[in-house]
Amino acid sequence: MAGRRVIGWAARDPSGHLSPYSFNLRQTRAEDVVLKVLYCGVDHTDLHIIRSEIASASYPLVPGHEVVGEIVELGAEVKNFKVGDIVGVGGLVWSCGDCFCCKSNMEQYCNQRIFTYNGVDLDGRTTQGGYSSAMVVHKNFLVRIPDKLSPEQAAALLCAGVTAYSPLRQFSGCNEPLKAGILGLGGVGHMGVLIAKAMGHHVTVISSSDKKREEALKHLGADAFLVSSDVEEVEKATNSLDYILDTVPVVHPLETYLSFLKPNGKLIIVGAPPNPLQFIASQIITGKKTISGSFIGSIEDTQELLDFWAKKGLTSMIEVVKMDYVNKAFERMERNDVRYRFVLDVAGSNLE
Repeated sequence: MAGRRVIGWAARDPSGHLSPYSFNLRQTRAEDVVLKVLYCGVDHTDLHIIRSEIASASYPLVPGHEVVGEIVELGAEVKNFKVGDIVGVGGLVWSCGDCFCCKSNMEQYCNQRIFTYNGVDLDGRTTQGGYSSAMVVHKNFLVRIPDKLSPEQAAALLCAGVTAYSPLRQFSGCNEPLKAGILGLGGVGHMGVLIAKAMGHHVTVISSSDKKREEALKHLGADAFLVSSDVEEVEKATNSLDYILDTVPVVHPLETYLSFLKPNGKLIIVGAPPNPLQFIASQIITGKKTISGSFIGSIEDTQELLDFWAKKGLTSMIEVVKMDYVNKAFERMERNDVRYRFVLDVAGSNLE
């Protein structure tokens, strides 16, 4: 299968419009596996990248970094997987393995990391993602999909899910229930609600309007809903939360949200707006508050999340669509018209 010709859907320019694209997979190495792609999640970052909004895109570019596939070929040195295994691929396909980050199970911060798409591979070619019929991936960047977890459910966990889970791991197993805030109820935000609730936290969904109140409380099981534009609600929420997971991928002011945190509270930013965010320094100084960030998650985090998800019997809210719907899915995603994550049925689509 070395150099096999495959079909993906690629952007050719910053319009971000996707259409069929034929290309060759890179040669397989001894530690690689070849995957038949089954499903791939649609992430807001995909849209930013194919439009060259947060990184310069190398066109033609096939996006997709929430990939679930079936192993169809193994390299000679791959011993921990077998043909037929259902596995997942997230945001990375390689890291150096030798630096502090790699040796500390934080390979997502490795300076030499290679992204699943729009990265420069070891052979100098641009990496292409999971909106395609097949992929070649190093064995160290695969996770096992638990038998109890359907592949389409697993896809949405490989970026959106682990982006929420990785920073929330630090709060797991606390002796007393924590007061959690989830800012933004999109793909990552709804995962954050489900994960925080499963960890036993009291969860408040924070939104700029009231339109998702019923969804948050009745369907996702949040304990409270806070409208950040309502003056009375804002005053009542002051100094009430232990942490806020900020999942909003567009520019938004931080001052109001910082006021919701207790002393020693943490605002954890996982959304990636294309423009700078601002805050007033005195707000964090006088409350000993922390603003931090978290980027996807490690392979260890991702496997732990998949096992956690299966053990807890959780179900994310996804909409499965065919590949020829992907441009429409991007349009709807921009309007927040999805509950809460699109997943592409790649294997069930006519890609040509």
